[in-house]
This record gives sequence, C-alpha cells and structure tokens, in this order.
Amino acid sequence: MNRRAFMRKTAALGAAAALPSVLRQGSLVATAPDAARARAARLGSELRIGVIGCGGRGTGAATNALEASPDARITAVGDLFAERIDSCLAQLAKLGGRAEVAPANRFVGLQAFEGVLSTPCDVVILATPPGFRPQHFAAAVDAGKHVFLEKPVAVDGTGIRTVLAAAARADERRLAVVAGTQRRHETSYREAMERIRGGAIGDIVAARVFWNMGSLWHKQPDPTRSDAENQIRNWLYHTWLSGDHIVEQHVHNIDIANWALGANPVRCVAVGGRQVRTDPANFGHIFDHFAVDFEYPPARDGAPRFVLSMARQQDGTAGRVEEVMRGTRGMARLASGFAQITGESPWQFTGQNNNPYLEEHVDLHAAIRSGTPLNEARDLAYSTLTAIMGRTAAYTGAEVSWDEALNDPTDLFPRDLQMGALPQATVPMPGRPWPPTPATPKSP
Repeated sequence: MNRRAFMRKTAALGAAAALPSVLRQGSLVATAPDAARARAARLGSELRIGVIGCGGRGTGAATNALEASPDARITAVGDLFAERIDSCLAQLAKLGGRAEVAPANRFVGLQAFEGVLSTPCDVVILATPPGFRPQHFAAAVDAGKHVFLEKPVAVDGTGIRTVLAAAARADERRLAVVAGTQRRHETSYREAMERIRGGAIGDIVAARVFWNMGSLWHKQPDPTRSDAENQIRNWLYHTWLSGDHIVEQHVHNIDIANWALGANPVRCVAVGGRQVRTDPANFGHIFDHFAVDFEYPPARDGAPRFVLSMARQQDGTAGRVEEVMRGTRGMARLASGFAQITGESPWQFTGQNNNPYLEEHVDLHAAIRSGTPLNEARDLAYSTLTAIMGRTAAYTGAEVSWDEALNDPTDLFPRDLQMGALPQATVPMPGRPWPPTPATPKSP
C-alpha cells in the first residue's frame, strides 16, 4: 500500500486537529495501579490483541499486554520478516497458552499490517520502526481497532499531520489509544507532576532534559540482501525509519518538558553532528549528538521560557537521563524511579514504583472495558513534532518554528517502497537544506 495515499486522505484533517498549542492534560485513567488492574480483570470478556511489528519492542509490549489482563490473548501477528514472528511467538509461549496464533493469522511482508487488521482483534500493538507508524495508525483507526501506539508516532511533519487526523477520527469512534511514553504511566512521575502542576515549584521558568548514553546496536549490511532490507534491519540509523535518536529516544524527555510546561515550543535553534558515527555502511546518516534550545510561550509575567535539550550516543562519555525543571519557588528533578522537589515545598518520592510498561496496558484495557475516553495520540504527536523541530534545526542550522515544522511538506518515506534497491540518504550538513532534494508537496 502506498503511504502517500494515506497522507493525501488525511493531511487536510490534520491541520484542523493540530490547531491547539496547549497540550491536553489529565488524559490518563485516574485510578491507582492495583485498582486499575483489578478493574481491567473485572470488566468484561476476552481481549483479542494483534501485534504489528514483532521485534524486541513488539514482543515486550505483547508480553506486558498479556500480563495486564488474565483474559487477554494474542490472536494475530504481522512483521516484514518471518523469523521475527517465530521468535516473538516462542517468547510469548513462555507465558502459557494465550499466544497460540493460527498460521492463517500470521502475516509476513510490507502488507502484513493489513492482514492483522482484517482479523477480529480488539486491540492492535503498533511497534514497527517509526517511519511506518502514521500509515499503520491511520489504518488501525479506520479498521475500528483500539491501539497501543509505540513512540515516536512519525519521523516528519507529513506523518504528524496524518497521526493528528487519525487521532481525531479515533475520538469520533470512541477508540482508546495509549502511547508508549511510559513515564506518563509511572507512579513517581505522576506524583511529581501532580505537585508540579499544583504549584510546588511555582511557575516553571526553564528546564533541562537529557538522554546522554553510549552507543546502541547496529546491523552490518548483508550483500545477499537488498538495500531496503538492509536499511530496515538497521533501522535506527536511517532517518526515514527512526527519525534519528533525538526523535526515536529523546522524545521521552522532551515529552516530560511539554507535559510539565503544559505547552509546545514556538521555535528552536540547535547544533548537532556525527563525530563517532563516521561509517555510513554501519551507521547510516544519522547524528550521534544534539543540543537544542527550545523557546516556549511566555510565563504569566511575560518572560519567555526556555528548555535545553541534550541527547548523545557516544561510548566513553558521561551518561545522564533525566529532566530538571526550575520554577519560581523551587526545582524538580525526575528520572525513572526517582522524583525530587527542592525549595519552598521539599518532597521526594518514597513510595513503591510501578512497572510503567505494564501500566500502559493496564490503563488501556481498563479504558476499553469501561468505555472511559482515553486518547494519548495527540500528546505523543506534539512531543514527536517537538523532537522533529530540534532535529531539523540541527540538520540545517536554521531556526525552526512550530508552524514551519507542522506544515513542512517533507515526506521522508520512500515512494512506493519495495524490497529492492534503495539509495541511502546523504549525511545532513548544517547550512544546507535537508533532505537535499525538495519534497513534492502533498495535496489534501
């Protein structure tokens, strides 16, 4: 299926869906973790789950979905590669007999998502490389499925508009959508954010967000495989598939900044580059470090607010993964399993933290069974677009505004993708446009 057909159908709706600049808050199911799990188990019959994307993240999400509800079953699976399906089902078999998928419901290839969506599953897990996400999400909503939507939701503005349009249709159909930004389902983060938004640190005037770490896995190209297959198997290192690591990974920290400030940035400038990833055969064309200065709407006193974003994937460097918010009355530091507020209202999280990867599915299943409105797609789309803004600013050296990022006609997904020859994109060079070939504008 041609992804651009989806884009043309949904781009016009996306502009209307994207108009609000302030994030909608309070979209999570407001129940304690144990109560939510008990409620999910109580409220109804079997949940049939389809998995689109059977790699490590898809297998992990499917495992969490089965753990979240004792009457959930995996009933359909799809992936571009057959061996991924085999390894996923072998892993899920360790949890009992709730992932015994009939051969007729195992789908392989670029159209595997259509096969999964054609089955009578209630929920789909979307966990392919992010470049495929807009097309798959739009198709899932149109098929009337509830969705677990892994982060990020897109790799370019065209994809974001598609996701926003599909999110609006999900609302109309009363479909539940939970995003893979697990910090929003983590007890320590929820308790800290309740205090922050209640004024514990006063008005937030600035923030710093970090994901600095070493290198990740990579797959060397296999000369017996096509260009397209080699790129997809090594998807982290190609922007059309991952969005670069500022989008694919650092979106978690950027999402917390947007959540805490209750807004999206209005513009940004950035620097970035590749000092370590100099071998395009193994590391594609993405960067290995970014630093972005995001400007947010003014505080109540009229002063602009800024968020420093830093992301790095270089071995032998100092690691740091956290968010720091500075307010007029104090400061908050957040990291997975840790939350602390200093200043006029000191506090530190000391309770029992939950497993947020599990809680995502507990909340999703409870919302489905109770009919509680729950749609996290917009918040994740806005946070993804924030990361895309930062990437574009670093790639080009230009100042990028929110409206420019949202309305950018660039579509990074290859036209009429086939599993054959596929040229690799050039390495971005600040001071020059990227991608170097202007994108063809999409008509509604």
